[in-house]
Amino acid sequence: KVRRERMGHIELAAPVTHMWYIKGIPSRMGLVLDMSPRSLEEIIYFASYVVIEPGDAPVEKKQLMTEREYRELKREYGASFKAGMGAEAIKDLLASVDLAAEADQLKRELQEATGQKRVRAVRRLDIIEAFLQSDNKPQWMVMDVIPVIPPDLRPMVQLEGGRFATSDLNDLYRRVINRNNRLKRLLDLNAPGIIVQNEKRMLQEAVDALIDNGRRGRPVAGPGNRPLKSLSHMLKGKQGRFRQNLLGKRVDYSGRSVIDVGPFLKMNQMGLPRPMAIELFRPFIMKELTTRKLAGNVKSAKRKIDKADEDVMDVLEDVIKEHPVLLNRAPTLHRLGIQAFEPVLVSGKAMRLHPLVTEAYNADFDGDQMAIHVPLSDEAQAEARLLMLAAGHILAPKDGKPIVAPSQDMVIGNYYLTTEEAGREGEGMIFSSVEEAKIAFASKVVHYHTRIGIQTSSFPEAKPFTDEQRSKIMVTSVGKLIFNEILPVDFPYINEPSEDNFKGISDQFFIEAGEDIHDYLADTAVIGAFKKGFLSDVIAEVYKRYKVTETSLLLDRMKDLGYEKSTESGLTVSMNDVTELTEKPAILEDAHKQVATVTKQFRRGLITDSERYQRVTEIWTKAKDVIQDKLIASFEPTNPIFMMQDSGARGNISNFVQLAGMRGLMAGPGGKIIELPVTANFREGLTVMEMFISTHGARKGMSDTALKTANSGYLTRRLVDVAQDVIVREWNNNADRGVAVKAIMDGTSVVEPLYDRILGRYAMKSVFNPETGDKLVSRNEMIDEDVAKAIVAAGIEEVTIRSVFTSTTEHGVSVLDYGRNLATGEEVEVGEAVGTVAAQSIGEPGTQLTMRNFHTGGVAGGNDITQGLPRVQEIVEARIPKGRAEISEVTGTVVAIEENPAERTKAVTIEGETDTRTYTLPLAARMRFAEGDDIQRGDAINEGPIDPKELLAVTDTLTTESYMLTEIQKVYRLQGIEVSDKHIEVMIRQMLRKVRVMDPGETSLLPGMLMDIARFPTSLTNQALFDGLVPA
Repeated sequence: KVRRERMGHIELAAPVTHMWYIKGIPSRMGLVLDMSPRSLEEIIYFASYVVIEPGDAPVEKKQLMTEREYRELKREYGASFKAGMGAEAIKDLLASVDLAAEADQLKRELQEATGQKRVRAVRRLDIIEAFLQSDNKPQWMVMDVIPVIPPDLRPMVQLEGGRFATSDLNDLYRRVINRNNRLKRLLDLNAPGIIVQNEKRMLQEAVDALIDNGRRGRPVAGPGNRPLKSLSHMLKGKQGRFRQNLLGKRVDYSGRSVIDVGPFLKMNQMGLPRPMAIELFRPFIMKELTTRKLAGNVKSAKRKIDKADEDVMDVLEDVIKEHPVLLNRAPTLHRLGIQAFEPVLVSGKAMRLHPLVTEAYNADFDGDQMAIHVPLSDEAQAEARLLMLAAGHILAPKDGKPIVAPSQDMVIGNYYLTTEEAGREGEGMIFSSVEEAKIAFASKVVHYHTRIGIQTSSFPEAKPFTDEQRSKIMVTSVGKLIFNEILPVDFPYINEPSEDNFKGISDQFFIEAGEDIHDYLADTAVIGAFKKGFLSDVIAEVYKRYKVTETSLLLDRMKDLGYEKSTESGLTVSMNDVTELTEKPAILEDAHKQVATVTKQFRRGLITDSERYQRVTEIWTKAKDVIQDKLIASFEPTNPIFMMQDSGARGNISNFVQLAGMRGLMAGPGGKIIELPVTANFREGLTVMEMFISTHGARKGMSDTALKTANSGYLTRRLVDVAQDVIVREWNNNADRGVAVKAIMDGTSVVEPLYDRILGRYAMKSVFNPETGDKLVSRNEMIDEDVAKAIVAAGIEEVTIRSVFTSTTEHGVSVLDYGRNLATGEEVEVGEAVGTVAAQSIGEPGTQLTMRNFHTGGVAGGNDITQGLPRVQEIVEARIPKGRAEISEVTGTVVAIEENPAERTKAVTIEGETDTRTYTLPLAARMRFAEGDDIQRGDAINEGPIDPKELLAVTDTLTTESYMLTEIQKVYRLQGIEVSDKHIEVMIRQMLRKVRVMDPGETSLLPGMLMDIARFPTSLTNQALFDGLVPA
């Protein structure tokens, strides 16, 4: 055991500097001595002498000199002049630094200094203050003794064949010891100075290699020319000590196996293979066997388990009851990547997963594996049961929408069941009860799709019908009667896929008892079936009204009903379902003619090549769109492929266009669109040429996916790193300002509607209906669904809400700033780690964002627009964006736009109230303002992204924060990914949370120092005013 604890040390014959203090950025040693890292290296590696004490010599302290210069000065000035080289010289210099005097001097310098000088002074002051406060001595950055780690941490084992395999560290230590011993011997022998110097330099290099091999010069290599792993390599990176062993331990009571679907499971169950269960719950089984006297002692219990005795199987059932297990699928991108389930024993070797949790895990059953963990202690089990059971995770934390919506066969089953068809067998029959309708269906008198009448009075009292409706006959379909049986008994009868139906069923679906139902049906259009999105809305509504238990029951019932009815529907896909479009040849013919015309114009020199290319690509894109529109129009609603796509079960319209229409234009290897279109579809088959044009896109897709996963994962890590300390700290911080929000627009299209932006947030000011004057919501009151709908309905376009941006809470936010916890639909609780949730919510959908930069293909101002993941990274890293727009620094009027074709530029002149500014833009830049337009400070003059740093300099924090929020939302929403504003707000607030002290006044702050914006005004400045000093 002591071999893991007892350390040794090597006493060095000459001092050696520590690599980290020279090579780190910024170089700590360089800052203390006010020397450049390059000069330090020259001294340390015996290339130059440095003056330690100038004495009478005409040189400065810390001046570098050559061997020859040193000799001459030594000869002339003798003992008073002192210079040296190597780590000894550095040690003397460090020992001679008077930290307090240096700090005073720097503070004086900072009063006048500007630019780079000031930056360096601030850095130096930082280090020197740190030394003063910690009582460490600068000369300790030079080592006289090297500690040696315990032997068990650098093991050595004998291989068969008598050779030894050893840790790289042993080799590195050995080199240090060999060189150190040689240096001792040389010193004892009074060897010539040049030989001793060389040995000291080699010792320094050996120690450098031990600490951080390869940081300077060529790394020391072991057998097979492999660089040796030094102490630094042991610690850093994904394979280092921290991330691999301390944060990523392998644990007992865990297993992993392939997953398979378990349609028979309840929402909070998972299927656990028996052999795995026996291993995972081994100690629990042993305890139970001995308690029940089925085994005399632990040893015999062990034997029974190994033999898989019958008693073991009986005990196992009881042991796993009420004992949740955790399932995790890598990559764990958000907190729903680990959930708890109650195990159910299954045969086979694959774990069974409930089909509805696959979306949260992003799992499928094509060979995915998952890890399982057993919580051991009572506390861990209670936590798993209360906080992590899958049934409680109905809503996704990123947008508050259900994440357990039915998919694929479940959707198509419910879609098929709730479809209505005119003229089906038994149409217009009237039944006295649901049971009677079911009997009629079983006797094949009616079909699921048949529209029928039913006596409303036969429904249970709890069903919310009006008294008038109860006296009438409701017109619905047989399938919808069955679908409504899975809903809670007091939930409104759902007859049409609309949100209004949740308030209660509309009177239009009822007829008087004596009225002719056939006349009614002849006049009424068929109601659409329930698609995936609507099923999600039903789940969300049930969750809102009844919370977890009832929702998980509904989910299981919806799943079972969907599977059953999709089986009954017998839905198949055949070649005949891919209908041919008769007009296609004519459309292609027309497009070819247009292309020929454009080519002719180009040959005559009427248009440029880039214009020709652009027009050709436009013609083909348009042709594809025409074909798509005609295809959609020609669909039969009973076409199975159409049903799959329409219900949202699988596929989208563009998949169908590729099967039956045309594939269209493809991107080439450089991302540029190839102007030769693929006119064929998959039904006709592609020619060899078309096939190879298509492969570019396929290959790019594959490489993009691989890159995207890595980039997205790295982005999530950086986001978590920045936001992990943001926690809800208090209920209200009495912030005095909020943020006015309105719908986010991109041109004329709505990116994020006002409803989404205000839902679940607190109002900063009371909101009144502009027409009636009624109060819709009071100050500091939550805006729920009903209020948000009322605000939008009243035509209000801007609402001031409490926001994370304006939060004054230190190290976190308050409940009122944050609003609703999207994962529960309730007000967020104090203590919730909203920073980590925000980082996960932005990072998790990152894998769905595109990697590509769109090529605008010769459009004027043809800057490539950065979109997708690279754009998000550009914003959160506050980089200068590609193709950035110029912004106006004044509020005023655009008075002139002068083009200068010779220099390919144009000058835009803006006249403000006090001064006039002129901006030079590229000639091709697309303008956002014309002459005579009014322009605000911070507005972009031309199209393109704004550099947030420039915007912050011209406007204020809030404008910059809002701009960044809008830009990030555009990226996600344009890809159809919904992420709540509040998550992005948390991240952006972290980016802008520091202030730089410009003038410390008479406080203890340092000029140029960074500090938290929430701490700055309160703590020190107020104290200074209180003490009658000058504030910062």
